[in-house]
Amino acid sequence: MSMVWDILSWIAIISGCVFLLIGSVGLIRLPDMFTRSHAAGVTETLATYLILLGMAFQAGLSLVTLKLFIIALFMFFASPTSTHALAKAALDGGMKPEVDEDRRPDDRKLGEKK
Repeated sequence: MSMVWDILSWIAIISGCVFLLIGSVGLIRLPDMFTRSHAAGVTETLATYLILLGMAFQAGLSLVTLKLFIIALFMFFASPTSTHALAKAALDGGMKPEVDEDRRPDDRKLGEKK
């Protein structure tokens, strides 16, 4: 049974590393800060959970697993919040997304307050 947990652990850890690599390619290839932060935020969150899950499988039921769960809970709230705050600050600072057309139904301009 220990071998099954080791295999599941390594699958989760390697999958998390693959998602981190995909996110880093997105940081290099995508055109502007908004799409880059989206690629980094989404892949980083999933990769973190997979790596923490793999480490929890390795640790078994112990205090270490509880600590990993607390780290995952912190990341659940901190990662999307920081990504949103960064994008909002960029919009408020005057940075414009590179879009072909604005498809919003109202007449507001990008980055303008309501």
